[in-house]
Amino acid sequence: MNNNDILIRLRYALDIKDTDMIKIFKLGELDVTRDELRVLLTKQKEEDELPRDAVCDDRTLEAFLNGLITFKRGNPPVKNGAAPKPTFLITSQRNVNNVMLKKVKIALALTSDDMLDVLRLAGVYASDSELSAILRKEGHRNYKECKDRYARNFLKGLAIKYRDL
Repeated sequence: MNNNDILIRLRYALDIKDTDMIKIFKLGELDVTRDELRVLLTKQKEEDELPRDAVCDDRTLEAFLNGLITFKRGNPPVKNGAAPKPTFLITSQRNVNNVMLKKVKIALALTSDDMLDVLRLAGVYASDSELSAILRKEGHRNYKECKDRYARNFLKGLAIKYRDL
């Protein structure tokens, strides 16, 4: 699953309109035009074998996820007279799914039990310790890389939950 797929599936699962997508990117400190948004939301063909970030690079995806947190939860509280800068946690292709799960969890104010329920809706039965390992910081001794299967099924479960499929 590439970054475009993640963006497309999140948009579908949460039923986000084009105008809201542009607002979310702006909240994530990235200006995107409607034409650029259309390109980002274009599904890439499997036979193209483009790299994961051919159209939607890691920085763009994370700007969207940061903006989604602000869009859903509001602006973070101001400390010491300055608003905190959004954090960019994607360091490699290997942790994109982990970061996506963490930031969607924050944006939608999901508990671990909520996330397990979302996965169950998609037919995946993960344990609490598995989910905890996926949500850990990279480098922690119990950190586990989130594979595409988990990420894909999590987004499928979100679509079922939020779109009443």
